[in-house]
Amino acid sequence: MTNNTTYPRILGIAPTSRGFGYAVLEGGETLVDWAVKSAKGDKNADCLKEVEAMFKCYEPGVIVLEDASAEGSQRSPRIRKLIQELVSLSSKHGIKAELFSRDQVKRILLSEGEGTKHDVAEAVAKRFPEELGSRLPPKRKLWMSENYGMGIFDAVALVLAFRQRKKS
Repeated sequence: MTNNTTYPRILGIAPTSRGFGYAVLEGGETLVDWAVKSAKGDKNADCLKEVEAMFKCYEPGVIVLEDASAEGSQRSPRIRKLIQELVSLSSKHGIKAELFSRDQVKRILLSEGEGTKHDVAEAVAKRFPEELGSRLPPKRKLWMSENYGMGIFDAVALVLAFRQRKKS
């Protein structure tokens, strides 16, 4: 079992087509901050600048990202490049980077190990009902775009997957 004090502050980053969602977990149990940041112009450069500022503000011990190179990942080339750049940026700052595929997150967070992205978001909202319960996006219909706030739930799910894996 890993001591939870190894990473007292964990930063989850979930890139989206419009920017990124993020979540900061402290002490393994406290959700300190969460939001969605928009990016304009050169989106990757804008996101990197924002995340670098977060490194200075939150001083995380680890950053958790989606593994866009995992089998079955359908992330765009821009997002794949951004994730690689975020890993490099974290290394430059001496921050460990951990990657989880969407399937890994589902296996860790959902009791059946399978489900939709919305099922994962519901599990996250149940874990942090006061903080995120009212922000849970409605279940998406086929013709709907993904809710802007879903990036927050993706980021928290990544952080929780990292925490759960470290506990076992």
